[in-house]
Amino acid sequence: MNHDNSKKSSGKPLLDHSDSQDSLDELSMNDYWKELEIINETRSDNNEEQEAVVVKEPDEGELEEEWLKEAGLSNLFGDTAGDSQESIVVLTTLTRTQAAAVQKRVETVTQTMRKKNKQYQVPDVRDIFKQQNESNEKKTVNELRPVRTKENKDETQEEQNEALHQHTGDIIPREDVPMTEMDINLEVSFSEQAAGLKDDPSGMVPKGKDDDTLLPNYRLPKDKTGTTRVGDLAPQDMKKIHVLALIELTALFDIFGIELKPQKAIKNKIKESGLFGVPLSVLLEQDQKRVPGIKVPLVFQKLISQIEEGKLETEGLLRIPGVAARIKNLYQELEAKFYEGTFNWENVKQHDAASLLKLFIRELPQPLLTVEYLKAFQDVQKLPKKKQQLQALNLLVLLLPEVNRDTLKALLEFLQRVIDHRDENKMNLKNVAMVMTPNLFMFHGLGYKTIEQNEFVMAAGTAGVMGFMIKFQNLLWTIPTFLVNQVRKQNTESQKKERKEKAMRKLLKKMAYDREKHEKQDKSSSDLKCVIRVQAPHLSKVSMAIQLTEELKASDIVGRFLSQKRYMPACLPFFLPSERCLDDDTYMKALYQLNPNAEWVIKSKNC
Repeated sequence: MNHDNSKKSSGKPLLDHSDSQDSLDELSMNDYWKELEIINETRSDNNEEQEAVVVKEPDEGELEEEWLKEAGLSNLFGDTAGDSQESIVVLTTLTRTQAAAVQKRVETVTQTMRKKNKQYQVPDVRDIFKQQNESNEKKTVNELRPVRTKENKDETQEEQNEALHQHTGDIIPREDVPMTEMDINLEVSFSEQAAGLKDDPSGMVPKGKDDDTLLPNYRLPKDKTGTTRVGDLAPQDMKKIHVLALIELTALFDIFGIELKPQKAIKNKIKESGLFGVPLSVLLEQDQKRVPGIKVPLVFQKLISQIEEGKLETEGLLRIPGVAARIKNLYQELEAKFYEGTFNWENVKQHDAASLLKLFIRELPQPLLTVEYLKAFQDVQKLPKKKQQLQALNLLVLLLPEVNRDTLKALLEFLQRVIDHRDENKMNLKNVAMVMTPNLFMFHGLGYKTIEQNEFVMAAGTAGVMGFMIKFQNLLWTIPTFLVNQVRKQNTESQKKERKEKAMRKLLKKMAYDREKHEKQDKSSSDLKCVIRVQAPHLSKVSMAIQLTEELKASDIVGRFLSQKRYMPACLPFFLPSERCLDDDTYMKALYQLNPNAEWVIKSKNC
């Protein structure tokens, strides 16, 4: 958006009368337009335009495919279609509205693949989601019943809505809760609440002059099981939360006909060192080599610290810019000297530090709210109720990469500290939101352009979203109980499967051990049974039991008989029933193992 700075007017667009405009008049938007002018002047002075991030426009059905992949349900289509073992645990934990969102995407991908004559095994959506047990009438897709978490599968729609209100920890009726204290129900899926209360106007905030006091004082009721916040769960569980948050946000948007289109940026050449214009992940990685364990880039922390050292009571803080020429010099010095530790922070005035902080956010190669979900953050304003907007923001925060989420948290906490001194610095929630909105939502790297007539409406809406993020930041970093319960159920199912597999492995191991033990016992028993009875009628009336050993030879057995007699025949070899004469050096055990049923007899033989 270009403003003609040579004119006395601020170049604001013509006003489009709308609901947003009813609550925000032109004068209340001055901070917003002034900030835009400062941003445009800064770009003009630098004579540089950040390289636009190329966003790939998805082909038909491609968006839904990417969505299913991110939701961990890619095996519902493509080469592995039909093999839903990996997804069955997720599907069985979905609520009615969540399952409907998945079903809608599967149907779209199915139709697209059939149109393109893809050689994929495309599953019928009815094979993925259960059907209602009705008569033998032919059912349409709309009659399919998705997987639900309620035990009673035959409830009527009225019973379902009634059960929604009677659910433990459900929304308290509006008449029982004053405007200043409205509980946020984390026990029931947000999309289920929206579906059940879609026509209930109780959550609307009355129109009027936009003031901090008119924002509802939402709060979280105490949970006996405790509140789960970002950082409380193990990394593997946070991955599951990410998947469920995506499905839940999509379901919530679907109810109100809002299309969730996560965009994908094509990677351009980016800086891999320095401070400004470096991806947050790269910046944090190089900072963690210096300070292990940090979660927010060092320069970002230092700029906030520098602002706070100058006292937050300064009037016009964040709104009044630093001197452009000085900002440019500080920018260059920071790039060259920050990591060397030679940068002189005493030369940085408070307004300069504030300008550098906003510049850092704008210079990111991809927006702090990410390319994927920036539009979703903007579209939050389309939800009809403030509570639903807050719920959507909660889910979007959970979808952000960890470094973006941690950096955003540090920023919002700082902004709240600025607002806490509003009586002195004249920067209340509305003022701060207006100043910061262009820096977070108007990401010029995307080449973001809007029609002049609609800029006022968009600005008012996104400023409202920004204000919500600041005021209710403590709620936004809370993980809803219903998502935690879904993860717990997934883990329980996975543990059951793991226990079965472990029991099977243990059984197979025991079987192998028993088999080996049995073989050893058989061998030992065989060794004990290696006893033959040798007859020598002309030497003894009684046969002799001979225990065979590995070294025992035929001549040794003959020797035992001869040792009992006073005379020794010229030659007494062994004979088998086949009258085979054995060599004196024959190893008897080896021969016995070949022919255990032989009869052993010593006979005289004339040599």
